[in-house]
Amino acid sequence: MLNETAAELPSSSRTHARTWTAQMVRPKADRGVGTPASFIAKTFILDKISGREVLDISALGLYLCFINGTRVGADVLTPGWTAYDARLSYQTYDVSSLLVAGENRIEIWLGDGWLRSQLMWGKFPIYNTWGSQIAALAELRSAPGDANPVLVTDASWESGELPIRKSGIYFGETYDAQIQPTVSAGTEAIDFNHDRLVAHETTPVRELEPLKAIKSWTDNEGRQVFDFAQNVGGYVAISVSGSAGATVVIEHAEVLDKDGNFYNVNYRTAEATVTYTLSGQGTESYRPHFTFQGFRYARVAVEGDAKLVDIRSIPISSVTEQKASFTSGNELVNRLFLNTLWSQRGNFIEVPTDCPQRDERLGWTGDAQVFAGTAAYLGEVHGFFQKWVRDLMVDQRDDGAVPHVCPDPTRMQPEHYPGFFGSTGWGDAIYQVPWQVYLHYGDTAFLEEVLPNMVKWVDFVWSISDGPIVSPPREWGARGFSFGDWLQPKGPSAKPLPTIGDDAAATIYLHIAAKQVAQIAEIVGDAATAQRLGKMAEEVKSAFVSEFITASGRLAYDDQTSYALAILHDLVPAEKLEAAKGYFKNTIARTEGRIGTGFIGTPALLPALIKIGEWGLASEVFLQEEVPGWLYQVKMGATTIWERWDAIQADGTIYNPQMNSYNHYAYGAVCQWLIEGVAGFRPDEKDPAFKTVIFEPLILPDLSPVSAEHDSPAGQIRAAWTISGEAVRYELEVPAQSRGILKLASGYRDATLDGEALASHEATLSPGKHIVTFNYTAPKRTERAKSRVNANTP
Repeated sequence: MLNETAAELPSSSRTHARTWTAQMVRPKADRGVGTPASFIAKTFILDKISGREVLDISALGLYLCFINGTRVGADVLTPGWTAYDARLSYQTYDVSSLLVAGENRIEIWLGDGWLRSQLMWGKFPIYNTWGSQIAALAELRSAPGDANPVLVTDASWESGELPIRKSGIYFGETYDAQIQPTVSAGTEAIDFNHDRLVAHETTPVRELEPLKAIKSWTDNEGRQVFDFAQNVGGYVAISVSGSAGATVVIEHAEVLDKDGNFYNVNYRTAEATVTYTLSGQGTESYRPHFTFQGFRYARVAVEGDAKLVDIRSIPISSVTEQKASFTSGNELVNRLFLNTLWSQRGNFIEVPTDCPQRDERLGWTGDAQVFAGTAAYLGEVHGFFQKWVRDLMVDQRDDGAVPHVCPDPTRMQPEHYPGFFGSTGWGDAIYQVPWQVYLHYGDTAFLEEVLPNMVKWVDFVWSISDGPIVSPPREWGARGFSFGDWLQPKGPSAKPLPTIGDDAAATIYLHIAAKQVAQIAEIVGDAATAQRLGKMAEEVKSAFVSEFITASGRLAYDDQTSYALAILHDLVPAEKLEAAKGYFKNTIARTEGRIGTGFIGTPALLPALIKIGEWGLASEVFLQEEVPGWLYQVKMGATTIWERWDAIQADGTIYNPQMNSYNHYAYGAVCQWLIEGVAGFRPDEKDPAFKTVIFEPLILPDLSPVSAEHDSPAGQIRAAWTISGEAVRYELEVPAQSRGILKLASGYRDATLDGEALASHEATLSPGKHIVTFNYTAPKRTERAKSRVNANTP
């Protein structure tokens, strides 16, 4: 049963409260977590059909609803995943076409889902996280808004077991088609606070276009392996025929090992297996009901008299429409963009998860905060992020610490995961995500809603060391523990490269947080908070300079992340900037042009190089194809973004499977730079939601021709450029209800706009299409880059 006092409802939930007649009822047939799924059902009479009937429905656990044998809606994994003790979504469906005058029957199937199946990993998995009882709540109304529902869930409903013999988010699903749903017990109402119910706030999870296998083969044990050519979050759909009692067992994998064998050791304790037992009634079709997996490959074992007729990969996602595109003259870069899109699809399943395959699949805050800007270009995420941040507000601790993951299973059961909150770079999602929502959708009300929680976070970070220099403890679970620059490559083992210290990373992020939240406070009219946090940001900056920048301009840890973050956020004093630039370039030279950054440093690396005028070096770092590098994984056959730069070695050897995901979107944050930097358009923070669009192209000749589009809230935005010799042609389109501002770099010469010479490097653009031309001298290649180009030239 849910803990009725575990968390206070956020104001956003309370304002959406409505009056409910239905009770939350549990099936007495249910035997607990890991046992057969159950249903509740009711036969009822309707005198007439209005043609406007709607069903409001929710559940503890996951549900599927059927009226007169037909499924209600097409949403997957309903009611979704929230901080269930404070917020539970309900869905509303038009069901008029499913009803008849006279006798009707409704069945609600219930599975364990996120509510009570395994979450977390290793020796201490958590079960029954938000409750031990699955249950459902539903109201049928003759028309939307009718005060008196014609049917509600109560203790008069029946219950029984389902053919789903076991299901779990990590486990998979076991289904026996020989078993028919049969009433075997009643139901009972359970204590439930209806104020927790909120109308579904985001786009529902839906199935995307099925993928066919591009090839298949039989392994040494007679099992068929299917390659769907794309790593996804979703499940397999099969059609089979054969005798009753025969079984089909489906396992999932993202990669093959170096010898071409099916490999899913990196799933750790997630069984990720689907088992279907045939009924023997002709051709049978099946897909899982209450689970999903991350996979590219499926291994199928048939036991008994059965034949696999068809198999498809079914991707699922909360992000069902592609909102942006980017192409260039480099096919590896184009595939990198597509990989990022697929990683977002596979991980934006109700919450922004780290990965969809292993015993984790959690809403890691660090991943979300670095990727939020990219996400807002690639898909419709307004409601998606609003919903998730509201859960983040619930999970935030009383002292302001923001959890590492949200919804946070450890808040309800902290015994084996103490202190699973409070890391800089991760908790910053509390303001970074709403800020991106503001930039892309102009949602000032959401900034105002979350501002108090943002301020609590900033004050928490200050309190870690009671001052402007933040010194996080090293021990996991200690107050203020920091992940630092997570998964930062260390270089050769014989002489590891320097990496940013936790204190420098945390202090930089305190500055970023205080400055950004001060700006947000100013936007929403909270002058006192804006002034206080603005002063805090200046104090942190001053302390950072004293503590971490030497007299010569070298940063204390002398690594790529330190310079990238400090330069990008203006923490280096003007008199030391030239020296710092030199040291920054040296960190690139020491890595031989490769990336030396992790989760928090990587999104800042290329923008920082561009900011100091090192366009050529930025291009070289981005385009180099060795590990660590963005394009290395593409060359190795990746179809989504990897968690680790070195997830597969050059010889095909797989890195330590204890933490190795092949579908982690965080490093795909570089796509924001491709759109905003290279293609050159972005929202104006002074006039958000693309009411004003800033066009500022970054000409990197090795990427020509470049083209990008974005279906923004204001309309379609397009930008494309080509370079021939030193001549650049930049074509752009401003949405009909917007205005554009063109900004050209000082090195661009002889510029024209729509055939007229430009007197300056900035111009206002009216809605519609425009053509800009100018001349540009490409930066010289380094000897390393020349060697790389020569080596790759046929």
